[in-house]
Amino acid sequence: MKNGTHSNAETGSRFYKDVATGAAASGGWRILLDGRPVRTPGRAELVLPTLALAEAIAEEWRAQGARIDPHSMPLTKLANTAIDAVAPNLDAVAEDVVAFAGRDLTCYRAGSPETLVARQEAAWDPLLAWAETHHGARLVPVEGVMPLEQPTASLAAMRTAVGGFEAFPLTALHVMTALTGSAVIALAHAAGRLSLDESWAAAHVDEDFQAGHWGEDAEAKARRDARFADMRAASEFLRLSRAG
Repeated sequence: MKNGTHSNAETGSRFYKDVATGAAASGGWRILLDGRPVRTPGRAELVLPTLALAEAIAEEWRAQGARIDPHSMPLTKLANTAIDAVAPNLDAVAEDVVAFAGRDLTCYRAGSPETLVARQEAAWDPLLAWAETHHGARLVPVEGVMPLEQPTASLAAMRTAVGGFEAFPLTALHVMTALTGSAVIALAHAAGRLSLDESWAAAHVDEDFQAGHWGEDAEAKARRDARFADMRAASEFLRLSRAG
């Protein structure tokens, strides 16, 4: 294409030989396929905030064989989302993360058995304490699944915390929040309070408890593995988006 390579061309036969990165005139870094810039499905130029992220995305393109498999390009997909969907709607995306905080996984507790109650407390109480100490957001846990309206001031504090994320990190934060069901867990991982594995374990306390008692279903495991792959990609995208 004369003005750039549309990223929808990911599907189908490989149409390029050389993959490179280069500085964008507007700032940031772009991906060049045979010298032509990649564009998003929305026709924007694929400009990345850091060279580290640009190089990682370039590697996804280099790794393609005779046919291009978009499923093997999660960072490219996230970058397209950041540019086409998140950047034009920062406030709405941030508000969706805050909405998760209003019904955060870490706030809904079992009343029994005692072993599950103890596991939830051990995994989630320190995170709620961290959210209050670090962000000034006091989220109240409740027994059962009936919705609990969280304090307005606490949600406002979470809104301030999420409001500090620019488009690319916010894209990752939103994905991680949706995958874990918890804005608290996603923010804790983004802040380095939890590792990737610790975040995933915190999001699956109930599921792991049930699997320990009844065994793990193969289909459920496959779904969980696929979701963890998405979580890992979002975590890497976040790290690379912030790389100096």
